[in-house]
Amino acid sequence: LRLVAVVRAILEGEKAAVLKRDHHLPLSFHRRQEELKFSLGLQRLQHRVREIQALRDEGPGRDGAVQSPTAPRELPTLILEAVKELEVAKSQVLKRIQIWKRQQQLAGNGAIFEENLAPLQKRCENLVEVYFQLQQQVMAASAELGPELLARLLERFNEVLSSLVKR
Repeated sequence: LRLVAVVRAILEGEKAAVLKRDHHLPLSFHRRQEELKFSLGLQRLQHRVREIQALRDEGPGRDGAVQSPTAPRELPTLILEAVKELEVAKSQVLKRIQIWKRQQQLAGNGAIFEENLAPLQKRCENLVEVYFQLQQQVMAASAELGPELLARLLERFNEVLSSLVKR
């Protein structure tokens, strides 16, 4: 982990030096950076769903066994973190959709518009796939969550899906 921290610090320093020298990076760099941030967030979200599944399969204290050190957090906490990450990923997708719409508007005035819709569609499909996996885990763990938390989570899920569909 220290090696990763050192490499990250070096890369951030190099990025700062390049930004200082050039005052801006090409648009393709920013798009690529945004795409990497989204895919990292999506991978983290998929990992959370797998953690939730493993925690549910293991069961807290099932058969008198002690909970493993790989699952130190409680299920409700883990699910709330996953839903928060889902909402962050949703906001990234909605931001990208808004940018695409604005570029399309500007294309009507003669601006160059070479944006391909396939990457944006792939983002939406990946996010909805993780959304359904997470919702399935929440519904399977509904007895452990309690009716009040379950209702709040389902409301948040509905807001995520409806905002994606509407935009």
